[in-house]
Amino acid sequence: MRPPDTANPRVQNMTDEAAGKIKPARPQLVLVVLLVMLVAVFLWSFTVGRYAVPLPDLLTVFFRKLFGLSATWSSTLETVLFNIRIPRIIVALIIGAALSASGAAYQGLFRNPMVSPDILGAAAGAGFGAAMAILYSAGSITIQLVAFICGILAVMTTYFVSRLISKGHNSVLVLVLTGMVVTSLFSAFISLAKYTADPNNKLPEITFWLLGGLASITAKNIKLILIPFIIGIIPMFLYRYKLNALSFGDEEAQALGVDTKKMRFIYIFSATLLTASSVATGGMIGWVGLVIPHLARMLVGPNYKYMLPASVMLGGAYLLLIDDLSRTLFMVEIPLSILTAIIGAPFFIYLLFKGRDSWV
Repeated sequence: MRPPDTANPRVQNMTDEAAGKIKPARPQLVLVVLLVMLVAVFLWSFTVGRYAVPLPDLLTVFFRKLFGLSATWSSTLETVLFNIRIPRIIVALIIGAALSASGAAYQGLFRNPMVSPDILGAAAGAGFGAAMAILYSAGSITIQLVAFICGILAVMTTYFVSRLISKGHNSVLVLVLTGMVVTSLFSAFISLAKYTADPNNKLPEITFWLLGGLASITAKNIKLILIPFIIGIIPMFLYRYKLNALSFGDEEAQALGVDTKKMRFIYIFSATLLTASSVATGGMIGWVGLVIPHLARMLVGPNYKYMLPASVMLGGAYLLLIDDLSRTLFMVEIPLSILTAIIGAPFFIYLLFKGRDSWV
């Protein structure tokens, strides 16, 4: 197998030509700036919240822990940092990166800038699994596992039903339409679960979970989301140059030697892992996978060699900032999907005006 980023110069040339007006002079420099921004947001997130942690104290704790020195801080500070802040911040970064990468992959795969990570039913399936688990009083880890499994099953249903309908051909339209049907079906199941739930106990819990939030995140959640994230993100990065070819259509991709069936399956599988694990951990958080890839495309161009890493870093930083706002704006914590919609919808309209000529 040839190295991913240099496998076919024609893919690179076609992508560069299609980038047109928005091709940045130095996308590598933009990636470095995004990395610095991500680190800055990561460190700043430790310092905000009900229990303020000054940055010098934070660096002191990390330094002394790293070199095994004796503790000079209170037990309260250690509890806040290691039991609450660190798990929550890491999970927010992973979810933001996962949803952004999935959205970027699907937008290229389906050649549609309006596509989001829940296009094939992963979010609705995971939401249904979580609602049923909550309905039967399952623990938090069980809820996450059931939601993840149901998200995978929903996308598998979409994929295999579309294959049967299209009789084995690569019909993107049939796949998208089947995904819409499966999403509607699982959304109806979610409504049924909410309708039959106890209105004084289970219904508020299901509703709050579906709105998205990271208030109950612990170190165990990191382990459960990190494994599918690694499994899903690695193939995306290894084969991202082939996504450049797929974004021009199946005929052009096949002419360049790309196995479209194989690549489509790999990307759907990877994006499903990322989306299902994110929804299973943090609830149904919208707009991240739709808005962030557009912003990344405007910053570094449509070449997935740069656009996918940019989406990952932007998505992680964005959701981390949203989570910081959710726990500091008011006395009560605001569900993440409310803030992502309030911020994402107007910003998306702006991006449509600003980058309407940038889509490949």
